[in-house]
Amino acid sequence: MAPPPPFHVEQWMDKYETTAKYNLAETCCASVSIEELASLSETKTEASSLIDLKAVQTYGEIRGSSALRQNLARLYSSKSSSPLSSDNILIQPGAIASNFLAFYALLRPGDHVVCQHPTYQQLYEVPLSLGVERDLWKCKPENNWLPDFEELKGLVNDRTRMIVLNNPQNPTGQVLPKSLMQKIVDFAESKNIVILSDEVYRPLFHGTSPMDPDFPPSILSMGYKNTIATGSLSKAYSLAGIRVGWAASRNPEIIEQLASARDYTTIAVSQLDQQVATFALGPETVHSLLGRNIQLARTNMELLEKFILKHDEYCSWTRPVAGTTAFVKFERDGKPIDAKAFCETLQAKTGVMFLPGDYGFGSEFQGYVRIGYVNRTETLREGLEELRKFMRKEYDDLPVLD
Repeated sequence: MAPPPPFHVEQWMDKYETTAKYNLAETCCASVSIEELASLSETKTEASSLIDLKAVQTYGEIRGSSALRQNLARLYSSKSSSPLSSDNILIQPGAIASNFLAFYALLRPGDHVVCQHPTYQQLYEVPLSLGVERDLWKCKPENNWLPDFEELKGLVNDRTRMIVLNNPQNPTGQVLPKSLMQKIVDFAESKNIVILSDEVYRPLFHGTSPMDPDFPPSILSMGYKNTIATGSLSKAYSLAGIRVGWAASRNPEIIEQLASARDYTTIAVSQLDQQVATFALGPETVHSLLGRNIQLARTNMELLEKFILKHDEYCSWTRPVAGTTAFVKFERDGKPIDAKAFCETLQAKTGVMFLPGDYGFGSEFQGYVRIGYVNRTETLREGLEELRKFMRKEYDDLPVLD
């Protein structure tokens, strides 16, 4: 196993987010305190009671607390005709650990994977570090960031072991519709290919309705057992700091393979973190927490959309329908702006932090920046005002790319 290349997104965040005045690169819904989380519960629980201070801090249940896994199983089962057992869920320290575990447990040198792109760098770089061959299934901006199913079929070969999806998608905020997901599932099932779906931004849908016949369900609800869904409390649930995520599958054999590999990586997840996660995902709290975040996304989306419309001679995008991120292209005189120089200069002069798209997701995304807009509304409003002034005074001096 060779070390993967530098993780550009995470290195950029590590370098700049602690000094940003307006962190508009953040991909989590505005984080909540334990006190704020407790206030969202229908039971109006005291924050001090979320954690059992008398519990002895052993490893606890190795695969994750029963109460937490039952809450997750209930959420996955609510929109499915077939209930998901809590035994089919493994608790991990974040979705990033869950994704790594799936690659580590299921892939071998010489295997082949196909990964939707653009997406989180981990999803397409870690397989290469394991000696696995990889092809990228490109999402097209001219097609609202939808990939072509026929291209997927052409990328798959006899050694393809896994198809990797990110739904909702980082950085574009788009979704794979149900009709396309069904084609992917049927095709994968016909060839016995595992589907790994990073669903860390699920269920933050703010521009599409569950009443829409193409509303995307979880991959676990599509009728194919060789699927894995990963998720966490970080993005849609505003609790990145507790470091709780999971991997779930309807195939018990996959769960056992992941659990066996997990013994070498995680052992267990903090009992204290899991207690908070259990409370957040409980029926008395989860709907209020998600309602808060969906409304926040809708309110903030209006602010961001107004800015882009006002500056449409420089900005273009496909309006996000889910998640927390927008992928916005900045141009001048028909040429893409140097996004890295743009982001560095913008933060130095205004304190507004963006992530350059070509640096974080690949050189083909010249001029793009990823904007995280589901932070606290006042942060976004003030940050966009600083950006507006920057556009008026400084934008014409930024370098462009040929």
